[in-house]
Amino acid sequence: MSDKLLAGYQRFKNGYFSENREKLRKLAQEQRPNYVLIACCDARMEPALIFDTEPGELFVIRNVANLVPPYEIEGSYHGTSAALEFAITVLEVPEIIVLGHSRCGGIRSLVLQSEAMPKDTFIARWMSIVSPVAKLADPTKLDDHATFNYCEQAAVGYSLRNLMTYPWIRSRVEAGTLNLKGWHYNIFTGALKQIHDQDTISTIVEEAQD
Repeated sequence: MSDKLLAGYQRFKNGYFSENREKLRKLAQEQRPNYVLIACCDARMEPALIFDTEPGELFVIRNVANLVPPYEIEGSYHGTSAALEFAITVLEVPEIIVLGHSRCGGIRSLVLQSEAMPKDTFIARWMSIVSPVAKLADPTKLDDHATFNYCEQAAVGYSLRNLMTYPWIRSRVEAGTLNLKGWHYNIFTGALKQIHDQDTISTIVEEAQD
């Protein structure tokens, strides 16, 4: 199976790499991305393809359901938090975008199986970051994609709110040197919805917590 990847690498090496050798050589010296993009690890999501970007433009952080955990210093492993810290405090990237998407398996499992899912699994613990989102789903319309789209967007709202719990993110946002945005990409239609309006996010979060 890996033969396909090796063949693709050879095409890349002989094509794009060869044609852009000087540009890639400069990138090798220093990275200066313009955006931090928090995306889902769903194999159907390819941020660089969706946004037609070049190598070096996006600092991509991928995890299940594109979630941002709240700031906390307990525990041992903080992959997403460590990546954020590096991007913001070291690379000084000026914009963070949380990119949700339709047909997200993580959100779907949260909505449909939040009660049945074993609590000691990695996925269950991770999805508990946005557990109130499950309450937003209308139990009579669980076969409606609009239901899941709304829950996916609500999860993006939670992640945007959690970003503001990081002191080195909040201070930069308040100083005007860092922007936070939330988007939702529809895999089926290709539509991109911006959901970074703070009033909308606050309303979604309040509805989930009621």
